[in-house]
Amino acid sequence: MPPDRRVCSVDELGPGQARLVEDSGRQVAVFNVAGELHAIDNLCPHRQGPLHEGWLEGFLVSCPWHGWQFDVRTGACATLANRDVATYPVRVDGDAIVVTLTDDPTAVEP
Repeated sequence: MPPDRRVCSVDELGPGQARLVEDSGRQVAVFNVAGELHAIDNLCPHRQGPLHEGWLEGFLVSCPWHGWQFDVRTGACATLANRDVATYPVRVDGDAIVVTLTDDPTAVEP
């Protein structure tokens, strides 16, 4: 069974905000877009910029280093083809936001 990691409480991640989750060298960014939660790899494939520190406009997050954009729902890169990042399942469990760090990081969110 994949490990579930608590991100924070629901109250600690408001709309338009992001949080970083780290586990065994893996970094995952969790975003709240108008109440919808999404999780993607945190490192931009261009120069490893921290996506959780980027600008979120709608469902697009822009890397703070060079502006590459990613759809937080699908991980698709809007800047260049075939530069997508992985997505991870994320859910609310009681009052906690939980991300599932799957062995297959390309798993699509439920």
